[in-house]
Amino acid sequence: MKKLITLLILLLGITAHAQNQRFIYEYRYASDSTAKDQPETEMMLLDVVPKGSKFYSKDTFETDSLIAATMEKQFKAGSKELNLSGIQYKGKIRYSVEKTYPDYSVIFFNNLVADEYMVKDGRKQQWNILSDKTEIGGFSVQKAVCDFIGRKWTAWFTTDLPIQDGPYKFHGLPGLIVKLEDATHTHSFELKGNKKLPPGYEWQSTKDKHRFNPIITLNEEKYRKAYKEYRADPMKSERQMLAQGVVIMEMDASGKAAKTSDSEKRDKEIKRRNDIQKENNILEIDLLK
Repeated sequence: MKKLITLLILLLGITAHAQNQRFIYEYRYASDSTAKDQPETEMMLLDVVPKGSKFYSKDTFETDSLIAATMEKQFKAGSKELNLSGIQYKGKIRYSVEKTYPDYSVIFFNNLVADEYMVKDGRKQQWNILSDKTEIGGFSVQKAVCDFIGRKWTAWFTTDLPIQDGPYKFHGLPGLIVKLEDATHTHSFELKGNKKLPPGYEWQSTKDKHRFNPIITLNEEKYRKAYKEYRADPMKSERQMLAQGVVIMEMDASGKAAKTSDSEKRDKEIKRRNDIQKENNILEIDLLK
């Protein structure tokens, strides 16, 4: 009985240690299948608190926070012209993923140009846990595989941190996912570090942040349709906003508000279409089918 009580106390201590933590992942990806040998890298954060977790880009979050603070300061000072010069724009990953505990329901947030989406994704990973074990980053890990979002994945998880979570939408293993890679080796997440969050820290849900236009709430199937429409006509939402009299602010290279000519707008649309065509190896590859 005494041994059982001691074990329960130990497990509770491990679980408490796993929560209120920020796990730092390195995401390596090649969205362009013709540039697999030149992957991009972005540091991603998984903040874990008792109510759930939030996964997002470190650089994007820091840039957005700096822009928001700068805008608020200038507006309070009575400035009539926004000036974001001096701000270095970092971060290419715009999406974020939130999971609520204990059911691990998944909500995906993403911007497609002017439209912001909140997507409830009820799909689950059907893991096959294998007997293979090794060590990664100082953790004893075990292998698991699954098919998800159009890719075959290999995960290595650790029961040293018994939280059933991981990068992006992945979860459901008996411990934290330390490393995750798809079969083409063009998308991978690897844990690089972690630190304790400040006492009382609570991440703010993306759905609760201030915005000028209401967020669009969809299920996964309807988002798939919206994503295909965006790829077919990436400027559609901007044209609709302009037709409604909405002023879309453009920034020049120095970060100051600037007007764009019709020819510059056409060049922008051509570039955006070309960039989208190159994104033929996106993370959720099944969105292209």
